[in-house]
Amino acid sequence: MASFKVNVVPTKPIEGQKPGTSGLRKKVKVFTEGHYLHNFVQSTLDILPQDKLHGSTLVLGGDGRYFNKEALQIIIKIAAGNGVAKLFIGHNGILSTPAVSAIIRRRHAFGAFILTASHNPGGPTADFGIKYNISNGGPAPENVTNAIYTRTTQISEFKLADLPDVDLSVLGVKKWGHFEVEVIDSVDDYLSLLKELFDFDSINRLFHRKDFKFLFDSMGGVTGVYSRRIFHGVFGVPLENLLNSVPSEDFMGLHPDPNLTYAADLVTKLNSGEYDFGCASDGDGDRNMILGKKFFVNPSDSVAVIAANAVQSIPYFKGGLKGVARSMPTSAALDRVAAKLGLGFYEVPTGWKFFGNLMDADKLSVCGEESFGTGSDHIREKDGVWAIIAWLSILAHRNAHTEEGKLITIEQIVKEHWATYGRNFFSRYDYEEVKSAPADEMMNHVAAQIKSGELIGKKFGSLVIAKADNFEYVDPVDKSVSTNQGLRLIFEDGSRIIYRLSGTGSSGATIRVYFDQYESNPAHINTDPQEALKPLINIALQISKLREFTERDHPTVIT
Repeated sequence: MASFKVNVVPTKPIEGQKPGTSGLRKKVKVFTEGHYLHNFVQSTLDILPQDKLHGSTLVLGGDGRYFNKEALQIIIKIAAGNGVAKLFIGHNGILSTPAVSAIIRRRHAFGAFILTASHNPGGPTADFGIKYNISNGGPAPENVTNAIYTRTTQISEFKLADLPDVDLSVLGVKKWGHFEVEVIDSVDDYLSLLKELFDFDSINRLFHRKDFKFLFDSMGGVTGVYSRRIFHGVFGVPLENLLNSVPSEDFMGLHPDPNLTYAADLVTKLNSGEYDFGCASDGDGDRNMILGKKFFVNPSDSVAVIAANAVQSIPYFKGGLKGVARSMPTSAALDRVAAKLGLGFYEVPTGWKFFGNLMDADKLSVCGEESFGTGSDHIREKDGVWAIIAWLSILAHRNAHTEEGKLITIEQIVKEHWATYGRNFFSRYDYEEVKSAPADEMMNHVAAQIKSGELIGKKFGSLVIAKADNFEYVDPVDKSVSTNQGLRLIFEDGSRIIYRLSGTGSSGATIRVYFDQYESNPAHINTDPQEALKPLINIALQISKLREFTERDHPTVIT
């Protein structure tokens, strides 16, 4: 219970500490130089209301990547030095991003620091990241991240408590004067929440069918802890069906991004026909990929199917959905569900924080992003394990009375959805680690054509551009305005091409080009998306001159 000394350490501003769409991400080498991490954490605490910060409770955890252990100890000492009264920290410093959001809300914490670079690679030469979440459990909004950045350009000192390193392998409370650290089980709060949302008995019956085989790839990320506890401990899934389920500082050498490229081993296993349900999550557990037997569920379709089936399949939604929302680049599949079911619908910029205001205003229940992010208003982050269990709930509901050997499959459910709502063919091309200068030049080239108006009415075969703009969002709750959220080309038939520079990388630039086209003709609904979208893809490359600017003939990842 002894008190402690607080050292005030002089420092200087460090360039490049502007958070992206979900926190600050840089190479490990950058974070470990000098006071880089110290400055960012102190700047964050500096801009928070000091009367609320002093005596407050914060949550702290991360995805287990390289440098997490050292960073945790630094943040503990800075938090104590700035008058924080208590920290809830995950066992061994491990907490998924969705679990952090759940803990903030269930334990009424003031906020949280999450140590993750999400789906980016880990290891000594790879990426590290940090983000601050606010009291609603969601990512800090733009006014907060902008204030943090401004403070990083002015900082002159940080406060560091003279404390010993905390043993995070032992559950329980450690106290020093007015300050305490409680190491909590990483899964308990989150699992309790899931049990409130879903019918676990119904899902358990699905898992015990002889005609249902399940495979989950944690990709060496944080969800290994959760998959073992939930899918093995609760539902009895054999451990050998939980791939890469021990969190690793370098994600077992994998790129922990659940897509068809980086989760190729899982895709191969599902394409073998041996498994009925395959899924993967990313480094910090907020993304998901859903696969059926020899069948890929596009994330844009995934959120639409969940929304269409939520009321019947998920007890949490039995009273009905408040509304649905998607990020602007996500396909319009969800729009069609909203229209048919008479639900409120919102199109927001990329970044989960934009959904939070709608949720807090009781306007939104289910939402998603094409970048493998799906969630609901149970927390204020996207939630990979929640999405997987939502799909299990739909399967369990649809198969409640089917005989063994007659399982209604993921593929059947998606194709029935297309038959009801039509299909939005969707694809995303990612060009990763492009040099920043040519990436900017390419975007400026498209922007100039939009600004001049020269694209309006331009014909490309049967496709005619009806609208071209740089997406701007006015928040319907607080009326805040977000500009420059993506260059859009919208055609007369509703087809869309979108160009964006990603804010989730740690070096260079990632150019993302999105293609979305609606098809209602049953004769064409099962066409391969790359074939269906070929005309749009060619138009996008022609208008942008992407190949000429970047010298890239092919994307790094195709979704």
